[in-house]
Parts: sequence; C-alpha cells; structure tokens
Amino acid sequence: MKHVATALNILKEHQLYAKRSKCSFAQTEVEYLGHIISDQGVMADPKKVEGMMGWPRPTTVKQLKGFLGLTGYYRKFVKGYGSIAKPLTVLLKKDGFLWNEEAEEAFQRLKLAMTNTLVLALPDFTKPFIVETDACYGGVGAVLMQDRRPLAYLS
Repeated sequence: MKHVATALNILKEHQLYAKRSKCSFAQTEVEYLGHIISDQGVMADPKKVEGMMGWPRPTTVKQLKGFLGLTGYYRKFVKGYGSIAKPLTVLLKKDGFLWNEEAEEAFQRLKLAMTNTLVLALPDFTKPFIVETDACYGGVGAVLMQDRRPLAYLS
C-alpha cells in the first residue's frame, strides 16, 4: 500500500492523474498485452486461445498469415512451435499455397498445442538461468528455465 500511495503522490505532485476506470488495485491476476499475469506466472489469455481454437481452415495465404501471426505471438508457451508450424510456414512461399493433408494435420496440431500451453514462471534475476537446447532435422529448440520451471520456449 505504501508503494501505491507513493506512486499516486508523485503523480499528483506533477499534476498527472490516473483515470479511475483504467485502474485496478489488489488484484490476484492482471491481463496485459494478451497475457494473464498472476503469482503463479504468465499464461496465454484464455480468450485468445479460444479464438485460435475457433479459427476456420485457411483458404488463402492472408488467412494463414493471420492464424500464424496469432499463434506466433504465443510461441514462447509452446515447446516445439517451429517444428509443429513448419508445414504451414512452407505454404507462405510465393505460389506455394496448396492445402494438403500435412497442412491440415499441422493446423490441428498447432491448435491443440495452443490449448495445452503452460504457465511460464516469472524470472528471478537473483537466481541462475538454465538454457536447454535440442536440434533435429526439422528444427532447433531451446528452453529458458529457472528452478526447474520454464520461463520461455524458443523454436
């Protein structure tokens, strides 16, 4: 409460004001830029995940880019995102959009992966970080961890 009072007093001293409708205090979780932040960590906004699940099968490159853009925003929550999405990204090449069984399977796998995203821990900069990497024919991946909990995935 002291920190909140101090921050509000500094704003007042400089004749700056916070809009009441935009403020919330003593919350157990906060929505921020499509993420839910709580004492448990950071997770993808369930409303956004619901939107991904309801996404219709793309019939154009533009629609596919929209889907990959939305899922790509949350790629740090999905282990092996790049490998899962690869058959879809191949379709983005010039004159390469030809929806096939492999693309459909990747589309459904990516949707499923988005529903099983983890709650990522928040980093504690006083503790050491661990980076685990893996590579295979289809891609390269890494996990940034701390205290045996993932902070982010890179694929």
